[in-house]
Amino acid sequence: MMKHLEKTDKHIYDLIVKEEVRQTNKIRLIPSENYASAAVLEATASVLTNKYSEGYARKRYYEGQEFVDEIEELAIQRAKDLFGADHANVQAYSGSPANLAIYFAFCQPGDTIMGMSLPHGGHLTHGWKVSITGKYFNAVQYTVEKETGLINYDRVREMALAEKPRVIFAGATAYPRILDFEKFGEIAGEAGAVFVADIAHISGLIAAGAHPSPVPHADVVMTTTHKSLRGPRGALIMCKEAHKKAIDRAVFPGLQGGPHNHTTAAIAVALKEASTPEFKAYGQQIVKNAGALAEELVRYGFDLITGGTDNHLILIDMTNKGFPGKVVSRALNRAGIVCNSNTVPYDPRKPFDPSGIRLGTPAVTSRGMEEDAMKKIAAWMDFVVKNTEDEAALDRTAAEVAKFCKDFPPPGLGREKT
Repeated sequence: MMKHLEKTDKHIYDLIVKEEVRQTNKIRLIPSENYASAAVLEATASVLTNKYSEGYARKRYYEGQEFVDEIEELAIQRAKDLFGADHANVQAYSGSPANLAIYFAFCQPGDTIMGMSLPHGGHLTHGWKVSITGKYFNAVQYTVEKETGLINYDRVREMALAEKPRVIFAGATAYPRILDFEKFGEIAGEAGAVFVADIAHISGLIAAGAHPSPVPHADVVMTTTHKSLRGPRGALIMCKEAHKKAIDRAVFPGLQGGPHNHTTAAIAVALKEASTPEFKAYGQQIVKNAGALAEELVRYGFDLITGGTDNHLILIDMTNKGFPGKVVSRALNRAGIVCNSNTVPYDPRKPFDPSGIRLGTPAVTSRGMEEDAMKKIAAWMDFVVKNTEDEAALDRTAAEVAKFCKDFPPPGLGREKT
């Protein structure tokens, strides 16, 4: 499939092949990563990248849109059908630009916005101070409880009523529990705020019925289309009919020009795949795998934030094991198990050298791994932590992991690996 690339730019070709081998021979536990299907990859690599399409379907500024329009309309309808939304915008380039468009639709510079604190599991774009969202707006941040690691909805309500934010974001990148979207909707309504649900991590779970949906309760719902949804690197903004014009105008012409048509097509493919019974089984298995992995890690003495998980994600404080998160994540990577270091709530360490690690099961579930595989992964993780500084032991584990991975070929990757 890459014969022309190999001839034109052997250096890039070789690096892509090496990355493909890495994705095949390692156990990938970064919760925001996954494997797109071959069909999604083909759409992403299609001739649609040659076309410019400023505007919306049937209302473009350039000619030659007859096929692009139909593709975008298909993507929109499939998003609406899958999630039960009134309206969907499929043009946002990714999650952060999509969230910025939502602010642009409803806020003026200096308005108060409210979101989950980044060190407590939120996202940069929910108003954290190093993000443009924390600089252009008056951002107030809710946290989790120190004793439990859980959101206290009474405190969220108190903050919302006191601060009167224009927008309230609910959503997380490192929160391993079910989000109560109904409660957030009630709080936003009481405070007179626009309620935005950021489901970038859990949209695949929602599509599969493995997590409650925010659509009945939120004014706007944003999701990336990779992660648990297994699509390309893009985003969807869904909203109630009353907000359709504001959202569409914020995306274009507010923040960007022409959409990436190849990505739009790949989103449409991913949404079709996500509407199947097989995908629903997949989403349910993600949660089963995360629960099984969490249970085994607790048995090995790992300190899980909130004590476990009920979604796709596990957050671990490594302090009781005697190593910071970055040391552990690097040792695991050498041993063939890929995760990321991560802050934990009330972390005494700095963000670039935090106490924790973050794991997720979407990618391994895409490979067909189930609960028994999670037990093996937990055992390897325990061994690696006990042998963090033994490079020979880590290399032996990497060989074992690579051999194990051969029984679970990743979707979308066609080459044979050695």
